[in-house]
Amino acid sequence: MGKFYAYAPEQSFLLPPSPRDWLPCGHLVFFINETVDQLDLNKLGRKYSLELRGEKAYPPEMLLKVLLYGYATGVFSSREIARKLYEDVAFRYLGAGLFPAHRTICRFRQDNLEEVRGLFEQVVGIACEAGLVKLGLVAIDGSKVKANASKHKAMSYERMQSEEKRLKGEVQRLLKRAEEEDSEEDEQFGELSGDEIPEELKRREDRLETIRAAKQRLEERQREKDREKGRSDDDDRNAGGNRPQGGCSKFSRDFGVPEPKAQENFTDPESRIMKTSSSGYQQCYNGQVIVDAEAQIIVAADVSQNAADTESLIPLIEQTKDNVGQNPKRVAGDSGFRSEENFKALERKKIIGLIALGREGKPTPERKSEMPATDRMDHRLATKRGMALYARRKAIVEPVFGIAKHVLGFRSFLLRGTKKVKAEWLLVCTALNLKCMSTRMRWT
Repeated sequence: MGKFYAYAPEQSFLLPPSPRDWLPCGHLVFFINETVDQLDLNKLGRKYSLELRGEKAYPPEMLLKVLLYGYATGVFSSREIARKLYEDVAFRYLGAGLFPAHRTICRFRQDNLEEVRGLFEQVVGIACEAGLVKLGLVAIDGSKVKANASKHKAMSYERMQSEEKRLKGEVQRLLKRAEEEDSEEDEQFGELSGDEIPEELKRREDRLETIRAAKQRLEERQREKDREKGRSDDDDRNAGGNRPQGGCSKFSRDFGVPEPKAQENFTDPESRIMKTSSSGYQQCYNGQVIVDAEAQIIVAADVSQNAADTESLIPLIEQTKDNVGQNPKRVAGDSGFRSEENFKALERKKIIGLIALGREGKPTPERKSEMPATDRMDHRLATKRGMALYARRKAIVEPVFGIAKHVLGFRSFLLRGTKKVKAEWLLVCTALNLKCMSTRMRWT
């Protein structure tokens, strides 16, 4: 028999060990702990009452560290984080003997959504000071992330109209039947209080109200789109579908009337049906990032309700300047960001664009009209240097989505609504930056 190390799980320590002794030197948890200590957290602390009444509050810096470490290691659920504070050594180190309930962690995340953008900007600033951001070349991309809603909880405008009509009829029939039954019972048993509402009728009325609200949101959104296209409330297709005498309208539908297949989700009305690369059409948001080529630090991030990426390019470039203090020299992106207006805007900002004009491996689409900025982009991408720089795009930005989705497992938002989803996406990007910085920066 060989010799073995002594093994006694119930053995008490003669002297209390340091929490650092339980984790290897250079562990991610130490980096997050020290980095958060450098951040300005005054806005988090202001939300706590200074009165001495009631229970003591958990330190906001502790809750933030635990939340960031959870997102950086693929633990997103507040219940799971609360459990880890008991069972996981790294979480216990950050908790420092405190064990907030999952409701406390969830409420902290919900109450500090507005402060998340400031924290993201501060972390990007630390990366800049450490020399991890150069802005010589950045890459932009978007990825569809599932919303906290099922596509089966959505309904098309056409079906809303038919369901509204059907439910109206059922409500009328139930009301009539209820009145008849009430009359019969009143004759037999006397007057009742009169406030009894049949459960079956209430369910249909609630469903009808839900459909009406969703239908109204669809119509309001369509009116905004029609106004952006130059239409007005009194155009020639409006007013009951009457067309000008002797001719056809140039519009295929009335002002503010959505397409029959336009959908609205009842669980998260602000999410949209989008086509994903692996799961077909799902209820999603479009997560957007700009990543610096030096150390793959995310310098700008946002969420869009639009499946197309085109409109996100310039706002993210402007956000990069706000976060870092200057525009990037070059920006690379796939054909999803292609448009003459985007190319002209990049030229006005004196940014060298490397935006693909077509899908990779396929011929460039023919241009039907003069597009000088697009022609200049085509010429730039055809040069040897342009091709070499654009070829780096995938290696810069796509690993960020790969780590978020496949390593950490962030494939679906936990929160609902555009405002909350944007804050959660920034929380994910902040955690990804911290994870990247911990391996790039020399520290002990």
